[in-house]
Amino acid sequence: MAAGAAAAAGAWVLVLSLWGAVVGDRNITARIGKPLVLNCRGAPKKPPQQLEWKLNTGRTEAWKVLSPQGGPWDSVARVLPNGSLLLPAVGIQDEGTFRCRATSRNGKETRSTYQVRVYQIPGKPEIINPASELMAGVPSKVGTCVSEGGYPAGTLSWHWDGKPLIPDGKGVSVQEETRRHPETGLFTLQSELMVTPAQGGAPHPTFSCSFSPGLPRRRALHAAPIQLNVWESVPLEVQVMVEPGGMLAPGGTVTLTCETPAQSSVQIHWIKDKQTKRGQPQAMWKGGGWELSPWPWGS
Repeated sequence: MAAGAAAAAGAWVLVLSLWGAVVGDRNITARIGKPLVLNCRGAPKKPPQQLEWKLNTGRTEAWKVLSPQGGPWDSVARVLPNGSLLLPAVGIQDEGTFRCRATSRNGKETRSTYQVRVYQIPGKPEIINPASELMAGVPSKVGTCVSEGGYPAGTLSWHWDGKPLIPDGKGVSVQEETRRHPETGLFTLQSELMVTPAQGGAPHPTFSCSFSPGLPRRRALHAAPIQLNVWESVPLEVQVMVEPGGMLAPGGTVTLTCETPAQSSVQIHWIKDKQTKRGQPQAMWKGGGWELSPWPWGS
């Protein structure tokens, strides 16, 4: 019985000795430009205090010990009278590890460790340079989604009629670009969407894009959607008439007429020696230059 009591007492002594050094670890996320207070666990609320704050962040090359009496680092981080550490305006360079070791008046030592990461939520993304229309079966650019001023970088995603678009390199392709501001460190993301609408698909699809923050876990920010018309390509019988026919003298004039069904809505492109001229179905080539003629509605 006495042996059991002694064993139990030994167990309690072991537990109490382990409790003598309490270690607390926490992951902290803070918004850029806002104040951040880290508590030093176990520190007496009023002086005299036995505590030590040290940090290893983007501002230091190694561990930096802060003096409770203050110093040149006060504008970045300073120890408060209650033992807590204040960062008046947290920034990207403050990401890293913060540790505090405090000893209470009865000799109990407590250690606290914080892993600090910062974030900045940008404004809503925007679709710039949107297309006016799409052609079924033809790869076309929908637009460019832009998100500015976020940290960490985050990601951009596209949606077609409310469903996520997954680039496959065939009917859907995305070209992305990420830039970081040299002074603020904030990110600008761009995502250009190319699609090939299927024949017989939806005639008026809606496209939108969204930004998902890297930190913290929050709902995505959505851009205003755009709705585009999809034109179906219809085979047309096209004929080119040449007047006058036969051989032409240098510097002469020839009239070329492109004939299509009168009810069709098409765009006419004339090409000569890889030079393109867009306009009416009838064109004249005079001594090296294009002249467009009105549509011959009466013919």
